[in-house]
Amino acid sequence: MTERAFARIAPKWWPGNPGAVLVMPRAHVENLYSMPAEDGHAVWDLTRRVAVAVRDAYGCEGTSTRQHNEPAGNQDVWHLHVHVFPRFAGDQLYQRHDRARWVAGSERAEYAERLRSAMALPATFG
Repeated sequence: MTERAFARIAPKWWPGNPGAVLVMPRAHVENLYSMPAEDGHAVWDLTRRVAVAVRDAYGCEGTSTRQHNEPAGNQDVWHLHVHVFPRFAGDQLYQRHDRARWVAGSERAEYAERLRSAMALPATFG
C-alpha cells in the first residue's frame, strides 16, 4: 500500500475478532531489532491508517495492535508484522489463542473490500 509497507487481511482469526489485519515492511525484516528506521516509520504510519479504517469499516469498539520478537516474545513467523485486531467489549482476545482458526481467502475478501472502501484504495489490497 506504500513503497515500504503493505497490509493484508490476516489468514488466522481469533473468535470474536474477525477481519484482523497484518501490516508489514515490503523488505524482509526478521524482527523489530533489525528494522531500518524508514521501514519502521512506514509500518507504523500504515498501522495507524489501518486501525482507523478497521474501526470505521467494522463498527468495532476499538482496536489492539501487537508485534512479537523472538521465541520468548511469542514470535513464530520470521518476518516482522504488526497485528491490528478489531476489538469488542468482552471479546476475550487474549484468552482465546488456542481457538484461532485459519480462514479461507473467500471469507477474508469481504473484510478486504470493507477496508479498501474505508481507505479509498484500489482493489489490490487484501
